[in-house]
Amino acid sequence: MKKVLIIYHSQTGNTGAMAKAVAAGASAAGATVILKKAVEADDKDLLDCDAVAFGTPNYFSYMAGMVKDFFDRAWPTVREKMADKPYVVFGSYGGGGMPAIETVEKICDNMSMKRLSDSIGIQRQPTEENLVACKELGKKLA
Repeated sequence: MKKVLIIYHSQTGNTGAMAKAVAAGASAAGATVILKKAVEADDKDLLDCDAVAFGTPNYFSYMAGMVKDFFDRAWPTVREKMADKPYVVFGSYGGGGMPAIETVEKICDNMSMKRLSDSIGIQRQPTEENLVACKELGKKLA
């Protein structure tokens, strides 16, 4: 059974709702799912999973500080051990668009990870349709 890790940060609950939907999709597809806030995740979590989803809101055209903190903590250990590990990115934003998501994609691409799907960015609170798209993202990851 595939182990899917979902690392996210959510201040308002929007990205958190998306993370739970991604988790539900991966679980429905038969994966074992580990859902962790970025502050609780570490390099061992990342090395121990088969695939990973990163979720971040867009703050000041950048990823959430806690997601950046996760990458700062994990980078020295994982950077050369992530080649071809499947990943996806999702997140929410106010009016600033998707630069936070693009930044996370660049970090993953620099670690030679394998992007499985286009990222999902949702403006403000996700609708039911948005959450269905997140579930599908989780299924792809599984």
